[in-house]
Amino acid sequence: MTTLSPQDLDLGLDTFGDVTRDASGELISDAETIRNVVDQAVLADEVGVAFFGVGEHHRPEFAISSPEIVLAAAAARTKNIHLGTAVTVLSSDDPVRVYERFATLDAVSNGRAEVILGRGSFIESFPLFGYDLRDYEALFEEKLDLFSQLLIEKPVTWRGALRAPLTDANVFPKTGHGLTAWVGVGGTPESVVRAARYGYGLMLAIIGGPAARFRPFVDLYHRSLDSFGRDRLPVGIHSPGHIAETDQLAWEEAYEGFESMNNTIGKERGWPAYSRGRFQHDVGPEGSLYVGSPETVARKITDTVQRLGGTRFDMKFSTGTLSHAKMMRSIELFGTRVQPLVRDMLSS
Repeated sequence: MTTLSPQDLDLGLDTFGDVTRDASGELISDAETIRNVVDQAVLADEVGVAFFGVGEHHRPEFAISSPEIVLAAAAARTKNIHLGTAVTVLSSDDPVRVYERFATLDAVSNGRAEVILGRGSFIESFPLFGYDLRDYEALFEEKLDLFSQLLIEKPVTWRGALRAPLTDANVFPKTGHGLTAWVGVGGTPESVVRAARYGYGLMLAIIGGPAARFRPFVDLYHRSLDSFGRDRLPVGIHSPGHIAETDQLAWEEAYEGFESMNNTIGKERGWPAYSRGRFQHDVGPEGSLYVGSPETVARKITDTVQRLGGTRFDMKFSTGTLSHAKMMRSIELFGTRVQPLVRDMLSS
């Protein structure tokens, strides 16, 4: 266990822009979903959440394929909350354009932009943008290397095997204070070491099993930072969740969305059908879902960040067809009830 003070921890919220259902049970449009996400970011800012992240996807279940545009819309209506991705699929994008878009978002938001870079757990973007899946690992390694040099905000000379070289390339706009960047990691040692080697914060995507099993990856990250001569960098945790007034109500509201999403993805990946029994295990102490009353979720977040020494916890509040109204209530409870409870628990 790691001793954390309330000042050590930021709490955030993530969404993939899941396409939800309206009051009649019909799926809403992608356009309405995106507008709802902007409203969700505004509410998160109003209730004092530190970070709001949106993921990039290119498939029918998720409406957001251009996170920076959605985040720019949110920036115009918010004041304090940091805005970023969860994640940007760097492998199938161009590092120069990613840097330029986020530097622009940083200007629009007055220094509140962050980027979480990843390979993505879905592969649709690779054929869509003309990349060969056989280069899956090499693309990410090479592009992460280039992006790390662009973050210095000085002219870059760089050469790789899968992208045209750069010679004394100066990229604009400049942020003036630097851009906060993380690498999203699903739990492989190679990914952890890579994040440390290039000097990125580590964002652990914990979507299955107990959080405690990720402690060896945190220790590896710190050892790797030391071996590369780098200062300590932040460790974050991303996990799904939902909050309602009571545990039972939260479970009832959330189950359909988790079942729908798990079964949709499971058909592609050969997973067994989702069940109530598995759900109840996942929301328990040894599971990766933060679903329950504010008190239940706050206790589980506190235990996780203390076990892992995390300095940020981002709860993915959207899953499957959970309605916009229920997500808005979950956001409100996260900011007004869960956050103060976590800080009280850390204080004591």
